[in-house]
Amino acid sequence: MPMGVAPIAYLLYTKIMKHNPANPKWLNRDRFILSGGHGSMLLYSILHLSGYNLPLKELKSFRQWKSKTPGHPEYGLTPGVETTTGPLGQGLTNAIGMAVAQKHLGSIFNKKGFNLFDHYIYVEAGDGDLMEGISHEASSYAGHNKLGKVILFYDDNGITIDGPTSLSYSDDVKKRFESYNWHVQIVKDGTDLKDLEKAVKAAQSAKDKPSIIITKTNIGQGSPNKQGTSEVHGSPLGEAELKLTKENLGFPADKKFYIPKEVSKHFASVKVNGKKGRSKMEYNI
Repeated sequence: MPMGVAPIAYLLYTKIMKHNPANPKWLNRDRFILSGGHGSMLLYSILHLSGYNLPLKELKSFRQWKSKTPGHPEYGLTPGVETTTGPLGQGLTNAIGMAVAQKHLGSIFNKKGFNLFDHYIYVEAGDGDLMEGISHEASSYAGHNKLGKVILFYDDNGITIDGPTSLSYSDDVKKRFESYNWHVQIVKDGTDLKDLEKAVKAAQSAKDKPSIIITKTNIGQGSPNKQGTSEVHGSPLGEAELKLTKENLGFPADKKFYIPKEVSKHFASVKVNGKKGRSKMEYNI
C-alpha cells in the first residue's frame, strides 16, 4: 500500500492540504488519517519528505523498539500522526468523529469572514476497513449528518493478504455509499494526479455531503514481478525483487536508503508554503 497509494499522499501533502510541518498542532490544519494503519510507511515517508520532525534515522529504525516509526501509527509518538490506527475501520470512524467536532466547534465560534474551524479531514481506507461493521455505522452517521468536510480515498486495489478480494468481499461500494448519502466518484487510475486533484476539488464542492473517491490502485506499484499480487501485501519484496524494483523506478540499486536531491528540493517547498499559507492566528492545542 505505501507504493500503490503514494500518488494520493503526494498530492495531498504537496498541493491539497492546509498544513504546516513546522507546527503540527495548528488547530485548524487539515488532517490526514491512514485508516489502513498497516501501511504506516506511507505516512512516515511523506511526513519525512514534507519536513516534519521525523529524521531519516527514524525511518531506518522502522518497527524497532523505541523508534518513532512503529508498525502502526501511534498518536503522540510521531509528529504529524493524527490518531492511532491499527484495528481496521477505526481510522475512518475517528475521522468522522473529528468532523463532528469540527462542525460543532464551527457552529459555536465561526463568524462571517472569520472561520476558526474550516479544515478538511482526508482519509485513506482499504477493503479491510470497509468490511468492518464499525465503518458501516460511522459512514451512515456521516451521511445523515451531512459531514461535508470528510473526504475518503478508498484504496480499491482488489487484493487481500490471502488473494483477490473476491474471495471474501463482493459489496458494491459505490451503491453502498450513495445509499448513505455520500458524494461518490471513481478515479480509474490512481497514478493520475490530474484526475485525483479534479476529484478532490469536486469533493470539496459537495458542501453538505461527505465524499468517497473510489480509487483504482495497484498494490506494490513499481515492482516488476509482485505488483498486483497478494505476495506484496505484507511480505518484504526480497533482495532480488527490491533490486529490480529500484532499477524499474530509476533508483540506484546499490543504495538502501536514497532520496534524490531534486526530490528533497521539491519537497522543501512544502514547509515553506506551510508557513506562508498559515492563518495569521495559528492557534495550537
